[in-house]
Amino acid sequence: VQLQASGGGLVQAGGSLKLSCAASGRFDWINHMGWYRQAPGKQRDLVATISAGGRTDYVESVRGRFIISRDSAQNTVSLQMDNLKPEDTAVYYCNVESATLKSSRPILETSWGQGTLVTVSS
Repeated sequence: VQLQASGGGLVQAGGSLKLSCAASGRFDWINHMGWYRQAPGKQRDLVATISAGGRTDYVESVRGRFIISRDSAQNTVSLQMDNLKPEDTAVYYCNVESATLKSSRPILETSWGQGTLVTVSS
């Protein structure tokens, strides 16, 4: 599974950006999709996830400012980021869990996008 992310950039505090990620390759369906971020010198942390059924979950620091959505027909996941803060500066990675049927059994695979840089200036 290949993931292509886009939408990062430089924005002033209080501004907005929208990240998008498209999955391609061989799989039968996608389970959960999500976004992680890694700030300089820090570990990669979960930002938001969305299940196959549309249930969303957010880290507390972005709740109310970020919205994750998915288009299951297009195999895409997006992250609308509003009221951005300098502490949101990081490389953002999309993540998906896909499934492929082999001998009637689902084989799960976790894939990562290449990362897109978001820089929020104060």
